[in-house]
Amino acid sequence: MSPRKIVCLSCAQTNRVPADRLDAQPKCGTCGAPLMPGKPVAVDPATLDKAARTDQVPLLVDFWAPWCGPCRMTAPEFEKAAAALQGRARLAKIDTQAHPQASDRWNIRGIPAFVLFRDGREITRQAGARPAADLVRLAEGAVAAP
Repeated sequence: MSPRKIVCLSCAQTNRVPADRLDAQPKCGTCGAPLMPGKPVAVDPATLDKAARTDQVPLLVDFWAPWCGPCRMTAPEFEKAAAALQGRARLAKIDTQAHPQASDRWNIRGIPAFVLFRDGREITRQAGARPAADLVRLAEGAVAAP
């Protein structure tokens, strides 16, 4: 299998990981951070933009804000989904209050909003609080794609 490009969500360095090793807890060659951590990773707009353009594995992003009640209710569900998808998809979150330009860049009109990226393009999006099972199903559609 050919290697997959994955942007480290910690240092924004692009890594190549063999497709059959995605579930083997690969680490960034630059900073050593896990590339498929099994938990959501907070990102900044520049890292999100690079990962969305580059990643060849599904990347599910939660656009949220600390004042948003449904966002806070969904956070534990997003954590559960990340654990369930470990080795198959990555989950990231971006605080739209701290980074309002992210909402503009990705045309987010309501939060929480979940946007799924793969191979440099947006696959789908959903708005509103979701249980972990819905988030897993959302990402699994991209996991199953070749």
